[in-house]
Amino acid sequence: MGFLSNKIARDEVKPGDHIYSWRQAYVYAHHGIYVGEGQVNHFTRGDGQETGTGTFLDNLIVSSSLNHGDTPCPNCGDRTKVGGVISSCLDCFLAGGDLYVFEYSVSPAIFLAKPRGGTCTIGASDPPEEVIHRANFLLRNGFGVYNVFKNNCEDFAIYCKTGLLVANTDVGRSGQAASIVAAASVVLSSPLRFVAGFGSLAVAGYGMYCASRLVSDIGMRWDVSKVPVERLVADMDDLAGMETKPEERLVTDMAGMETKPEERLVADMAGMETKPEEKKTS
Repeated sequence: MGFLSNKIARDEVKPGDHIYSWRQAYVYAHHGIYVGEGQVNHFTRGDGQETGTGTFLDNLIVSSSLNHGDTPCPNCGDRTKVGGVISSCLDCFLAGGDLYVFEYSVSPAIFLAKPRGGTCTIGASDPPEEVIHRANFLLRNGFGVYNVFKNNCEDFAIYCKTGLLVANTDVGRSGQAASIVAAASVVLSSPLRFVAGFGSLAVAGYGMYCASRLVSDIGMRWDVSKVPVERLVADMDDLAGMETKPEERLVTDMAGMETKPEERLVADMAGMETKPEEKKTS
């Protein structure tokens, strides 16, 4: 593994490692946790599931398992259409790509020297046995709904390695997502329009990009907390039980409140009406 490349050989990977492999000609990377015996636990979008963007990414980011066609993989079976947290053999996880290891506890200088997000973090990793426990627990219980910006494969792997959750869910723990947001912020930033000269513009833009990536890193953020995996799953179950679609809530409210106009008229008349003979007697 070199200074600018995290590429490793297969015999170098260790249980508890956060690994990744590039997809779609280096457009994005798919991440997972190597749990030993040639198996990788990873969080993936199943066939037909949206990524949560409503953009071209929904078509670009497809299921990240190797497609064997009609013949299931002899090592891990056919999981090409399965979404959520799955276990695959290393071959299926890599899908023909190279193997890279995600670095933890890097210095800010090293972090910024690697301009592509999603390859390292300043944050520290927990011991391998804790990492594997989280990865296997989430394999059995799930990691929520896939979202390319808020809850993706890198978010899953970083949580397994650190146990850290982000309070602000606009962007999750993912360095890839943070890089996209940082680049977009640079392009749309109004102060850059007033910088004279292309060279100055490029320097200022890159500086803003680096600063945005740095403050978004899991090791630098203030809005993170350590959450046991058992509590994470329990909270997700509670949220799933409480969650109701807006249109369902509207129908429920209307059903409880709605009274037909003629029924309200009859009720009002029944309460107010007194027979003439009753009024005379009184």
